[in-house]
Amino acid sequence: MEEISRTKENKLKVLLLGPLPPPYMGPSIATEIILKSTLNKHFKILHLNTNTHKTLSTLGAWNFDRILKNLILYFKLAYSILKNWPDLVLIPISQTASGFFKDSIYIIISKLFLRKTLLQLRGGNFKNWYDSSTVLNKIYVSKILRGTQGIIVLGEKLRHLFSDFFKEDRIFVVPNGADYKINSQPSKNRKLKLLYLGNLQPSKGIEDVLNALLLLRESNRDFKFSTDIVGSWRDDFTKSKYQKLAQDNGLPVAFHFSVVGEKKFSILSGADIFIFPPREPEGHPWVIVEALAAGLPIISTDQGAITESVRDGINGFIVEKENPGQLAEKIMMLTTDEELRVRMGKESRRLYEGNFTEKKMVERLASAFYKVLES
Repeated sequence: MEEISRTKENKLKVLLLGPLPPPYMGPSIATEIILKSTLNKHFKILHLNTNTHKTLSTLGAWNFDRILKNLILYFKLAYSILKNWPDLVLIPISQTASGFFKDSIYIIISKLFLRKTLLQLRGGNFKNWYDSSTVLNKIYVSKILRGTQGIIVLGEKLRHLFSDFFKEDRIFVVPNGADYKINSQPSKNRKLKLLYLGNLQPSKGIEDVLNALLLLRESNRDFKFSTDIVGSWRDDFTKSKYQKLAQDNGLPVAFHFSVVGEKKFSILSGADIFIFPPREPEGHPWVIVEALAAGLPIISTDQGAITESVRDGINGFIVEKENPGQLAEKIMMLTTDEELRVRMGKESRRLYEGNFTEKKMVERLASAFYKVLES
């Protein structure tokens, strides 16, 4: 596959569409990491920043300002293609009606210029949305997808989302990966620390974490651990509700603002157990990759490709979604069994080093790009 790049004097050009943070969420984090990665050694990576939001609270909201920003982005894409003439255009797609329609215009522009177009889904709810759509919407979506050269998903378990639109060899699996230098510091002569890291909204399971702690409180358990909950609140109502739940019941919880970079790694390195139990479909959450890199045992749910990173009974536990009872049970197992906790943490680090580093992600992305360019 590398022969295709050696036949040209210059590197092949890939135009990447995607948002940059803020806000810090899966797609923007991924774009930032890819742009800084060693993928630049293989290709000349061009970028169009498609971010039209600055906070989580405006996600999904449409107004005149946002419509204008998207129109400007369409012109910028056309200009970038004319100016740089990329060999490949990589376009992330949404899994809502308004979001997909917005993204489909990017795809149409790329195809009008006869550019090879590769799509990417950074979630896991596409099929649910598609199946619940109107007949006309299904026809439009199908026509748009079938006019491209393939799609990237975040895990083997997500291939089925596009089996009706692409042949098997046009569905590429590229899990999230990055190089994290996190120096794990296991607890010594201090309380154990549980960590929840993610956007603070019901779909991410934060309420189930608090209710699990409440169950342990009601069973008169002696808390030999504290819990750090780190992230951005989706709205003030959710913030007030969950903080009140913790305060009124004396739960061993400390809420922290969302952090990035070294501050986030410091929090991860000081944790002993990682909890992230989303209720709704996910792709391959970055927080899971970070917890693996930190060598933490993980408690999560079977959403998206999570079970390809969290292997039940091996490096953590998979519990039912919206089941605080199971969550409480696994918390007690890990907080009371040091040998199990340490063993699972080491397994998490081993899985990370073997599957979810930047090198692995770049290899998979490069392979997908070459296959599309050769087709």
